[in-house]
Amino acid sequence: MEIHEEQIKKLEEMANTMRQDLIEMLLKAGSGHTAGPLGMADIFCAFYFHILNHKPENPFWEERDRLILSNGHICPIRYVAMARSGYFPVAELATLRKFGTRLQGHPEREKLPGVETTSGPLGSGLGQAAGIAYAALMDTHSTGSGQAKKFKVYCLMSDGEQDAGNIWESAMFAGKNKLHNLIAVMDRNNIQITGMTEDIMPLESLRAKYEAFNWHVIEVNGNNISEFINAIEEAKAIFEKPTIIIAHTIPGKGIKEIEFDFNWHGKAPNKEEAKKFLHELRTIGGKIKSEHE
Repeated sequence: MEIHEEQIKKLEEMANTMRQDLIEMLLKAGSGHTAGPLGMADIFCAFYFHILNHKPENPFWEERDRLILSNGHICPIRYVAMARSGYFPVAELATLRKFGTRLQGHPEREKLPGVETTSGPLGSGLGQAAGIAYAALMDTHSTGSGQAKKFKVYCLMSDGEQDAGNIWESAMFAGKNKLHNLIAVMDRNNIQITGMTEDIMPLESLRAKYEAFNWHVIEVNGNNISEFINAIEEAKAIFEKPTIIIAHTIPGKGIKEIEFDFNWHGKAPNKEEAKKFLHELRTIGGKIKSEHE
């Protein structure tokens, strides 16, 4: 799927708007995660406004692509993407983490149409996604029609949750069963709640590990929307194994003073910080527009 410069411009502008929405909703909530969601804004923007085959007005459409969020704590940026793409009113973002809201601190499948799974315990998403992908292939074979299920199953997960053993059980299962309809995206931002990943539990070489489990591996700059979309197109062309995109992102992307600071993993901005962050993001938004004019 070819993408033009004008489309990239619009996606970059939307990603910046989404970051601003994120800061505003975290301020209203008084709690939540900041660094990871800021870093993943470009990827969620690419998914909801270009990659996914979905219908916000019909979230249970059978042929929709499935997007499984394993690291559920970054759900605020998913909520922003869903609201901006039409799943629910943007004004509802102000209810994040409020009593009775559909926008829980971790997403709940039964509360919000368009959310495929309830997530919270890290390490669970890849197994859920692999199960959905495997079932789709089973349905294809059982009908005898030879008509493959066309939807893709995407699983977004963090690098820190690669510490969990069930990730590797799921990776083994997906590789063994050649789940070519499964595309995982790892947010390789190098931080987790108490520090840098390589200090807490070294992960590298992630490429070699997934290749050993019979996965196709692509590494990209996850904050480059064009590069990420091209990686998805490459993944779609792989028919003999599952694919994982290791997306190198900057936690806190867009706010210089908190970029790569693990202390912002699970911290929300206060009023003064939010004001400063929003000013910086709006300045960036202006630069994005001028660069493409």
